[in-house]
Amino acid sequence: MKTTSFALILLGLVSCTKTAEYNPERNFSNNQKSILTSFILAQDSSVIELPAGHFQFDKSLILEGKSNVTIKGQGKDKTILSFKNQTQGAEGIRVANCKNITLRGFGIEDAAGDNIKVTDTDHILFEELMVGWTGKVDSTNGAYGLYPVICSNVTVRNCIVMGASDAGIYVGQSDTVLIEGNTTYWNVAGIESENSKEVIVRNNISYDNTGGILVFDLPGLTQYGNNIEVYGNNVYENNRENFAPLGNMVSVTPPGTGILILATKGVKIHNNTIRNNKTIAVGMVSYALLEAMGGDQNTGGGGSREELEKQNQLDVNYDPYVGNIHVYDNTYENTYLLPNLNNDFGKLFLLKFGASLPQVAWDGLQSPNYYLADGSINPSYVICVNEAEEVKTVNLDASNEFAGLEENPAIFNCN
Repeated sequence: MKTTSFALILLGLVSCTKTAEYNPERNFSNNQKSILTSFILAQDSSVIELPAGHFQFDKSLILEGKSNVTIKGQGKDKTILSFKNQTQGAEGIRVANCKNITLRGFGIEDAAGDNIKVTDTDHILFEELMVGWTGKVDSTNGAYGLYPVICSNVTVRNCIVMGASDAGIYVGQSDTVLIEGNTTYWNVAGIESENSKEVIVRNNISYDNTGGILVFDLPGLTQYGNNIEVYGNNVYENNRENFAPLGNMVSVTPPGTGILILATKGVKIHNNTIRNNKTIAVGMVSYALLEAMGGDQNTGGGGSREELEKQNQLDVNYDPYVGNIHVYDNTYENTYLLPNLNNDFGKLFLLKFGASLPQVAWDGLQSPNYYLADGSINPSYVICVNEAEEVKTVNLDASNEFAGLEENPAIFNCN
């Protein structure tokens, strides 16, 4: 018994990640008033030119109800907007009810909530931005680095985002989204698409987060996600301990996750390099699994079991199962012998697979409509995995206490 305990402690130590800390040198000047004024006086077609330098604000910069406005800095490491001493508002920059807005070429740090939040806006471009939180990375950091929600025609390109206690780059309940060429690290989720459709996530680098790329669908929101393509990304070493505040949905993400699909349909995952994520390279789980994981109290997992079930039941059109998922032509590598053991998935994988971990896993929870009358799988729920022969895939059969767990299941072969 003592030997076992010692081994578990040792494994826990092995799985720890170093505390990340970002302490850039800043020399703040006094141009805050003129920048605040330029936002207040902005009209349609204005160009807000941000000078080089470091500027500190105690309130949000707000743009509302405007069209064709460009906010332009002198470079993401030359123009720095800091909200470290913010006393009014939750966001660094807040854009609402706008059209054709460009945010380009500056850095933004330390907002109390989200560094840049955009709502109800058509055509929004985030480009060449540096977004993060200074000091030690922990749960007191703001939730989102870049946060467009209920928007259309969203582009996030060539940005660097670090330190978010939820998602570095998040797009929620939005249509027609392109996320490309970005680098995310030290976030709970590097990149997250939630209840969004017509989404492309390509050619990004996502490393040293808890999870590299997440695709979620949750109940009770304005729309459901669909038609999401994730390709050409480099997703590696996402083994950071989950530091999301308790109760956040993203707190369900096991450390060591490359790409996670939750309760979403119409997703293609292909031609990515997914390397050294300790627990799982590609995971596919249903909302029902979250409900089962929820505790009696709101102590993590996105809420208590009762709260999760209530959200699901209130949205009668919500389908909590994954389906129409295609995973193919990805490159996998994992030099770690063990999964991250500070979560239930890691412990389960060690128990079931030892040092021979799967690369692709489905929880196996099936909709009541999973099979058609003729016994074939409903096309809405197919999961097709076409990877190299040496890639291990599993159906965990979670609904039957993993009794029917199956490696390389035939149902993944859609040829």
